[in-house]
Amino acid sequence: MSGWLIVVDRTSDLPAGIDGHAVTTTRNYLVDRSRRTRTAPKVLNLARDYAYQTRGYYCSLLAEARGQKVVPSVTTILELSRRSAYAFALPELEQTLNRLIHRLADPPTTSFRLRLYLGQADDPRFHRLALQLFDWFRHPLIDVAVQAGEWWRIRRIEALTIGDLDAEGKVALAHAVARYTGRRWRQPKTRTSPRFSLAVLFDAREPLPPSDTQTLRHLARVAEPMGLGIDQIGAKDLPRLAEHDCLWIRETTNIDHHTYRFALRAEQEGMPVIDDPASIRRCTNKVYLAEVVGAAGLAQPRTRVVASMKDLEAVEAELGYPVVLKIPDGSFSRGVKKADDRPSLTSLMRAMLEESDLILAQEFMYTSFDWRVGVLDGEPLFVSQYQMAKKHWQIVRHRDGRPAQEGGFRTIAIADTPEEVVKTGVAAAGLIGRGLYGVDLKQNENGVFVIEVNDNPNLVHGVEDAAEKDALWQRLAGWFLHRLR
Repeated sequence: MSGWLIVVDRTSDLPAGIDGHAVTTTRNYLVDRSRRTRTAPKVLNLARDYAYQTRGYYCSLLAEARGQKVVPSVTTILELSRRSAYAFALPELEQTLNRLIHRLADPPTTSFRLRLYLGQADDPRFHRLALQLFDWFRHPLIDVAVQAGEWWRIRRIEALTIGDLDAEGKVALAHAVARYTGRRWRQPKTRTSPRFSLAVLFDAREPLPPSDTQTLRHLARVAEPMGLGIDQIGAKDLPRLAEHDCLWIRETTNIDHHTYRFALRAEQEGMPVIDDPASIRRCTNKVYLAEVVGAAGLAQPRTRVVASMKDLEAVEAELGYPVVLKIPDGSFSRGVKKADDRPSLTSLMRAMLEESDLILAQEFMYTSFDWRVGVLDGEPLFVSQYQMAKKHWQIVRHRDGRPAQEGGFRTIAIADTPEEVVKTGVAAAGLIGRGLYGVDLKQNENGVFVIEVNDNPNLVHGVEDAAEKDALWQRLAGWFLHRLR
């Protein structure tokens, strides 16, 4: 005999062509606790049901208790029972999936399914993915639903049973059993199951998301060994939010938006959240920011709140030309315009006041770049310089019907940044709260000036972490873990 014991509910379930192994039923295996353990140290459990407290479940449980090596293990059965339990493996698996698809001469164009028989894919083009997935989840039969898109997603990993197979599937299983039982046993991939789950609210379709898919995959690689699993969620997943332990919002936030509702729900559930509702309320309104920064005595460009067209002459007299006009809740340079003379000021003021009862007029202060100081929990997290877009006076140039154009960047070690820049950024962020903020500053011969405080700063792998490296992501994960513990 091979040293393998195959367990089935009925002997008729065993596919033709599986020879050379001891075979028993689930009932006999559960009742007979001694007959097979010495002669068959390895168990292949092909029960019709692995659900909790079924015979299939108990066969794997008792195999472990008897010191036998079993496929699938109870851990694997439970991990594949719901998405939240296997989500920790998805970033690595999806990275492999996308790498394979991009290298194919004839790649798929629509969503598809893969069936795995003991680590062998029914589509040999995805053999590497099958092996990697089997290394994570050593289960005899797995169905993988792959969703098409710019970034191909694994929508679902489902454990199947021998009862789900047709005649062709049983032939494939027989071949896989013959191949697999001829190998030496290897322990499943060692991993630390995350203790906590971080929900990341993310929309890959957003034109200028504060983080991208690659960044979230990198965060998962750093955070999961620390005990923080990463699970991407979307706008429709508000009912699922309470399944997680904490929330990080990676969509552009606004008050009249689902991002604010997610933040409120997280706060109501007592979950650590970035960004919290108060930070969103404060940072999305430039009028509030100008008021609080001024009251704190921090330097900012000369600023005036505009309530009507009657304020036009006062704006001219106090600020001169050019002058910058801002809608209170604009983001990514949207709703920020520059007037070079009275006709343009008149036109812009009139249009903006139709959208908002108050707008902001601010002294124009040109620099070739803006400082961005990232601040987390009152301490500097990163420092970057964002260059102005080509032939433009802002870091992002928005053009009707065309993609936004962004300037370059340079990220600097916090220790190498001018002390006044870091100190001003931390002080400005402290006016908002203890979360994660990006403070935009301008520096000239007169000093350092606060432009605005962002509640939803960009954190993109390879950009904002270019100087501080993984220490940035460790601190971010640590912020959540500290509050959870």
